[in-house]
Amino acid sequence: MSDCSYVSRGGLKLEAALDAFGLDVTGFICADLGCNVGGFTDCLLQRGAKQVFAIDTGYGELAWKLRQDDRVIVAERTNAMHIDVQSAIENRQSKIDLVVIDLGWTTQRHAIPAALRWQPAHIITLIKPHYEANDRQKRGKRGIMPEDEAETIVQHVIDAFPTHGVEVINHIRSPIRGGAGKGKRGNVEYLALLRQPRGPTFSHS
Repeated sequence: MSDCSYVSRGGLKLEAALDAFGLDVTGFICADLGCNVGGFTDCLLQRGAKQVFAIDTGYGELAWKLRQDDRVIVAERTNAMHIDVQSAIENRQSKIDLVVIDLGWTTQRHAIPAALRWQPAHIITLIKPHYEANDRQKRGKRGIMPEDEAETIVQHVIDAFPTHGVEVINHIRSPIRGGAGKGKRGNVEYLALLRQPRGPTFSHS
C-alpha cells in the first residue's frame, strides 16, 4: 500500500465519498461497522473525527497504529448485527454523528437497521452488488459481475433504502473496485450517504 495514505484501500473509497458529499467529519463521533484493517477508521481520523467505534467479527485484523490510538474504541469478535449499542457507548455520553458500513456477505437490508440502532445523524454505506444479487448465476467468472448488471442491482438497492427507514442524500460510484490482491479485478461498488427522514414541519396559525 505504498501509494495509499491509509492502512487499506478502503480509506480511499471513503475519502472519495466524503469529498463528493461535502461532509466534514471534524469533531464527529463515528462507528465503523466492519472495520477490518481499518481503512474507513483511518480516513475518519485523518479527517478530524474525534472518536471511532471500530466493530468487526474478526480478531487481530485492525492495524496496529489504530489499535494504539486513544480515539479508537475497538470491539473485536463482535457482530455489528447484534452488538449491544447502549453498552458500547455507556458512560461515554456519545452521540453518534456518523456510521460507516463496509460489511462482507451482509445485504443492505440487514446492515441499515443495524446502523440505525446507533441513532446516527448520517450513514455512509458501501454497496457491494455481488452481495446484493439474489441470483448467483448472474455473477461472471471469478465472481466478477458485468457492469450493467451490477449497476442495475445498485439502483434497486438505492430505490429500496426508504423501506429500511432511510432516505438517500447522495451516492457515487467508488473510484476503486472491490477485491484485493495484485492482478485481481474486483466488482464495481458504490457509496451512499443516508439519513433518517425528517418529520413533517407544521406551521402554527
